[in-house]
Amino acid sequence: MAAPYSLGIDIGGTFTDLVVLDPRDGSAVIWKESTTPDDPARGAMDGTRRVLEKAGIAPGEIGRVVHATTLFTNALIERRGAKTGLLTTAGFRDTLEIGRERKYELYDLFIEMPKPLVPRPWRREAVERLAPDGRVERPLDLDGALREVEALVAAGVESLAVVFLHSYANPAHERAVAEAVARRFPGLSLSLSSDFAPEIREYPRASTTVANAYVRPLAETYLARLEGALRGAGIPGRLFLMLSNGGLTHVEEAKRAPVHLLESGPAAGALAGAWFGRHAGLDRVLAFDMGGTTAKLALVDDGEPLVAWGFEAAREKRFLRGSGLPIQIATVELIEIGAGGGSIARRSGLGTLQVGPESSGAQPGPACYGRGGVEPTVTDADLSLGYLNAEFFLGGAMKIDAAGADAALGRLAGALGVPGERAAFGVHDVVNENMAGAARVAIAERGRIPAEYALLATGGAAPVHAWHVARKLGVSRIACPPGAGAGSTIGMLMAPARVDRVASFNAPLAGADYAVAERIFAALEAEALAVLQETGAAEDGRVARRLADMRYIGQGSEITVALPEALAEAPVRAAFEAAYRQLFARTPPGAAAQFVALRLSLTAPMPGAGGTLRLPQRAGSAARKGERPVFFPDAGRTLPTAVYDRYALPLGTEVAGPAVFEEDESTFIIGPGARARVLADGTILAEIAPSAGGGSAQEEKR
Repeated sequence: MAAPYSLGIDIGGTFTDLVVLDPRDGSAVIWKESTTPDDPARGAMDGTRRVLEKAGIAPGEIGRVVHATTLFTNALIERRGAKTGLLTTAGFRDTLEIGRERKYELYDLFIEMPKPLVPRPWRREAVERLAPDGRVERPLDLDGALREVEALVAAGVESLAVVFLHSYANPAHERAVAEAVARRFPGLSLSLSSDFAPEIREYPRASTTVANAYVRPLAETYLARLEGALRGAGIPGRLFLMLSNGGLTHVEEAKRAPVHLLESGPAAGALAGAWFGRHAGLDRVLAFDMGGTTAKLALVDDGEPLVAWGFEAAREKRFLRGSGLPIQIATVELIEIGAGGGSIARRSGLGTLQVGPESSGAQPGPACYGRGGVEPTVTDADLSLGYLNAEFFLGGAMKIDAAGADAALGRLAGALGVPGERAAFGVHDVVNENMAGAARVAIAERGRIPAEYALLATGGAAPVHAWHVARKLGVSRIACPPGAGAGSTIGMLMAPARVDRVASFNAPLAGADYAVAERIFAALEAEALAVLQETGAAEDGRVARRLADMRYIGQGSEITVALPEALAEAPVRAAFEAAYRQLFARTPPGAAAQFVALRLSLTAPMPGAGGTLRLPQRAGSAARKGERPVFFPDAGRTLPTAVYDRYALPLGTEVAGPAVFEEDESTFIIGPGARARVLADGTILAEIAPSAGGGSAQEEKR
């Protein structure tokens, strides 16, 4: 019999979350281990040993391992990738430097644009030229191209990106170079733009391919080491990687295309929000995942997170669009804010309170961790306000220095010239407003309003902040699922296998050759299926979604449209116009539409994923642990608040706010006027009465 258990490992900036799942009955055990920034795999393996001990499971019983990591994103940010070269069409070596010729801050005279991953001496040109339709305008000088590559290898280049103009329409020149280079320099890592980004626009295509080349040697080394460490620990299960698109892939594909892993951790949080939302009966969810370093928000409509077809990595100004490296991959659509439990609070140059984006990380961590951190953080503020229990941090496994937190916040209060409690809530409130502001914009861009959504909180810090974020948004329902503190890891274990592929198809909608489109989709599906089969996913349960990038002729950008089953002009036009109206409320009269690219998304269930989650319950224990003072701005002061053991609450239990629900990995807070009940899947759903805020405050004052 195959080893039954699944192990999830999610390496975050502050903690590494580990979950062991038995898919036969959904039972799971959770462990949080401090991340080891110098060698993330070390903390992951230490945590693996501890979670297996806690679960009473032998390493040989682990049938598969699912992993997400920020290692490759960090390599881009910190410029710690391989020595990478670029071979491109003559005249285009400076594409990476020119970019879009657009400043992300128009009036900044000292603006710093994203630095290319490839320095100019390592960007070389090949004599060749293709037309936009793929016709050869200038034949490839293969010998000349090999001489350029030889010079790059002599200069120490370890990885090569090949990006020829219009190779999305005809990959022949890129593949000819790749075959010749592989024969001449078998140790050189190769990435072709026709493999990783076969789409129009040379700058994003080059940026994506170069990013893959830049992290590919690192990915090959890291994943091989991790596989070896798992085998050395006696774990026989195969290793799978979380992708940015919210699906899983096998390790060899991850080594080949690590660019698809850049947003793997955040995508897992969105996937968890969708999975828990479906099981709680919530169709529209704002998935809110907040850990020690960052907070992420994702819109989930009809049980599925929204997917975008590109994002920016390694931004110079973290939250300014246009300041990063464009990456053309399928990725869960995320709003990221530099706000986590470790975000540092300080007095700004203008004398105001500033929180983040700098983080204390795992080392030294917040002041309350007692590891040498002296600057006040969000976690310190949450502890001071009564939201967290110093005696029950990580279920009591981690000792907390409350005096250190108070001292750090006292210094901040002195610098701001305000009372200590006001400084502490200011830190908490600034972070909440940053997240609520980002969520308002994202929801408005989709033509929706926040009240249509339930806020579902996962991660160690999100359940602590969800109440006040929801109040700012006008959201009336807040959900905290079981195991929320390790929600991303649980989401990974429930994820399907997924493969996304794209091909250029530049044609007017009127008169398009749909037989050609069908052949393109067939080829994309065959390519995706070959990758899917290597994961061992259940092929008979696979689902193929066909999409198209479309626009009105003359426009400079496209929207992605889910295509109807019947590929014909009338139904495709109807689908495009419906999608366009949803975004822009109207369609331009008389305008002609066109195809730009065709996309295929193939998913299939993974063996060992399971369909339920069951965490250890403390049946028979007293659910109410006691009471402690907690600050609520609704009341304008600290209130005596009931504290509950989350896993001793029977299903169906109803609780009136204010209340605190403690679990080993997180703490869920609800304020005055709320009513919470424990749903059938263990989720705590809190609903806010319309008059919860001002009414409660006035009653308390009277």
